[in-house]
Amino acid sequence: MNYSDAQMNENILRAVTEMGFEVMTPIQEQAIPVLLEGKDVIGQAQTGTGKTAAFAIPMIERIDENVRRPQGIILCPTRELAMQAAEEIRRLAKYMCGIKVLPVYGGQDIRRQIRALSQGVQIIVGTPGRVMDHLRRHTIKTDEIKMIVLDEADEMLDMGFREDIETVLEDMPEEHQMALFSATMPQAILDIAGTYQKDAVFVKVTPKEVTVSSIKQAYYRVAKKDKMEAMCRLLDYYQPVRSLVFCNTKRMVDEMTGILKDRGYDAEGLHGDLSQNQRDTVMNLFRNGRCGILVATDVAARGIDVSGVDAVFNYDIPDDIEYYVHRIGRTGRAGKAGRSFTLISGREIFKIRDIERICNTTIKERKIPAAKDIVRVKSGKLFADAMEVMENKNLDGIRESIRVAAEENHFTVLDLAAAFMQMSMGEEPEDIQEEKPFLERGRSGRNRGGRDRRRSRDKDRGGERDDRRSSEGRNRSERRSAEGRDRKVRGSEKDGKSRSEKTGWGADRDRSSRRSVEEKEKKPRRKPFTGEDFAAFAKKNKKKF
Repeated sequence: MNYSDAQMNENILRAVTEMGFEVMTPIQEQAIPVLLEGKDVIGQAQTGTGKTAAFAIPMIERIDENVRRPQGIILCPTRELAMQAAEEIRRLAKYMCGIKVLPVYGGQDIRRQIRALSQGVQIIVGTPGRVMDHLRRHTIKTDEIKMIVLDEADEMLDMGFREDIETVLEDMPEEHQMALFSATMPQAILDIAGTYQKDAVFVKVTPKEVTVSSIKQAYYRVAKKDKMEAMCRLLDYYQPVRSLVFCNTKRMVDEMTGILKDRGYDAEGLHGDLSQNQRDTVMNLFRNGRCGILVATDVAARGIDVSGVDAVFNYDIPDDIEYYVHRIGRTGRAGKAGRSFTLISGREIFKIRDIERICNTTIKERKIPAAKDIVRVKSGKLFADAMEVMENKNLDGIRESIRVAAEENHFTVLDLAAAFMQMSMGEEPEDIQEEKPFLERGRSGRNRGGRDRRRSRDKDRGGERDDRRSSEGRNRSERRSAEGRDRKVRGSEKDGKSRSEKTGWGADRDRSSRRSVEEKEKKPRRKPFTGEDFAAFAKKNKKKF
């Protein structure tokens, strides 16, 4: 559906055309007509599918330019997303004279926001906590609110904003329109929708569109110790201009950022321990292209909406499948192509299978580029850069310097070019040993090794048990013999004679036992039967055989 086919204000259509959009995305095509009718909407769509315009266009349509009070509120999970959404709404309302948009969020001086609100604002985009603060101070009046939107509702709930959201919703006037957009639909979101919406229309993208088809997804099996080297190989091979790297912990973000910087990459880290000024600095570097790699945790990266992200790297595979959808949604936006790389080891292959099943997508397994491929790509880039310099620069003076140096030092220009190439490319990398599939390792060496270890362990334990049993048996027999001697002594003391002295049977038994022992000691031991003995035996008894 084209924007021109929708019944929207000509000034909004003019702004959309100027932004370069002609055809609606699936979520826009389904949500915009319903919202323009004034109905409540529950929309399921991930970031990057154009849902900001899906609720912003109907909201702008309903704004009365002559009323200088808040008429629309949009709640976002992070300050970054609030700022980005406010900027996009400003662009859509560029030719709607008199409409003002204000982002409000924590980390900014609230007095500055109060001054801006007092000058007359129709649309407020903010985080739940800061909007709630303004409602308590009565600096945001809700009497004229016509529409409220929860953007990225699942993320707001995950971040613990449910009570804040409910406080804001309870302060809304009885007659208002509500839209709720989320990438996933957990029960908590459905509970909020059931409580605060009336006859909401459920709008969702098809399962095939959950992970955008324009994103090429791949995973690589590597040992944990080789993951950093593997990621650097992928960066060198594909050479993305702007990429996001996701880690599960703040510590890993710091470690990876330091390693990438040491290797010469333009990388910056982003996580929750950074101050607001540090976060703003890092994001500005990334947006302006002065930082090509942003390493971040899921919490810090929520709401990042930067155009032109070529690739997303999952250095750590997320524990929650929802995070995978959010991560790769940072690339392939607005119909552009993007790539997603996931590094796994061991049993993490089962997480890949779960992602494929739930997201109804296919993640292809690929091999880490070989060392020769990295050399070829690097040399190709150097050649291309050199050709550009040759075409655009005057090299006459440098040519003469090289000719003189070659004659004086007796080397060829080809040798000099090879030396410069080696200096620029560095040492040739070694191939990375790919990790065997987990199931294969279970069927082959690992199980055999496990069985061998179990056998040796059982053998050791069995030997320990035998030793323990034998020692217990010796102790038991010693105790019994000692008890017997005590009984004999007590009996002899009682009778004045031992049993053997009365019957003579004990003395005979002792003499016979001593005699048998002496005969055994005198009897020579049998030699072991060797191969030669067997040959002689066979020869002697040939007829019998």
